Amino acid sequence: MDKGRLEAFSDGVIAVIITIMVLELKPPQGTDLHALGPILPVLLVYVLSFANVGIYWNNHHHVFAAVGRIDGRVMWANLHLLFWLSLVPFVTSWEGESHAAALPTVCYAIVLLMAAIAFFVLVNVLVAIPANASLARAMRGDRKTRGSMLAYAIATALAFAVPYLSVALIVLVALVWFVPERRIEREVSED
Repeated sequence: MDKGRLEAFSDGVIAVIITIMVLELKPPQGTDLHALGPILPVLLVYVLSFANVGIYWNNHHHVFAAVGRIDGRVMWANLHLLFWLSLVPFVTSWEGESHAAALPTVCYAIVLLMAAIAFFVLVNVLVAIPANASLARAMRGDRKTRGSMLAYAIATALAFAVPYLSVALIVLVALVWFVPERRIEREVSED
């Protein structure tokens, strides 16, 4: 199967997700710095969500650069990831408007947890295909993804009691992923 169509479709969906998020931003009701105060929580959650969606786009690109073959299971696993990412604009808007209230923060963390699980599933479906041996070597012992899933699960539980601590943990996960992942690039260049 042609991985190019899957990559192009995924790029398009991610572009729409980012567009929807930015369209949710409303301009401040004034022209000075104080006018930014009421919209600052919405803006900060937007930045965090944009970073998270961008991280998934970047890692999706790197993973598929190392892929030689896809099949129907990969297409479904990819749609699973895109489903959870498509919920990011909704939870971003709710989280920003609620100023980190418990339930919106729980939902925000759950969506990020489920996206991480979906990415993990996608990678595992890809490495199960023999033609993707270089990806399998690169992803062996992937602690970063597993650690992120654990952190999102903890953030979900924390959100019930201390929503701001939950958001801080989500920010920490994003910061960890800003450090470029070189394992895939090394494996692809060695092949």
